[in-house]
Amino acid sequence: MKDAQVVRILVRGRLGPALVAALDGFALRETDDGCTSVEGPIPDQARLLGLLDLFEELGIDVVSVNPVPQGGR
Repeated sequence: MKDAQVVRILVRGRLGPALVAALDGFALRETDDGCTSVEGPIPDQARLLGLLDLFEELGIDVVSVNPVPQGGR
């Protein structure tokens, strides 16, 4: 099985406790500009699209989606 790509998704605003709990396995970090960085392994495109769909359904504005280079955490 192919290794999962680590991806950093930047979303506008702060995430509530229920969503934070649902993002188990991801590292969340609030930024100084009012955004939240969500970083974690994405094993395939379906997982990425599912996560982006979840943010859209919840009205969370996705600012950017970027791969994290290995060793670049």
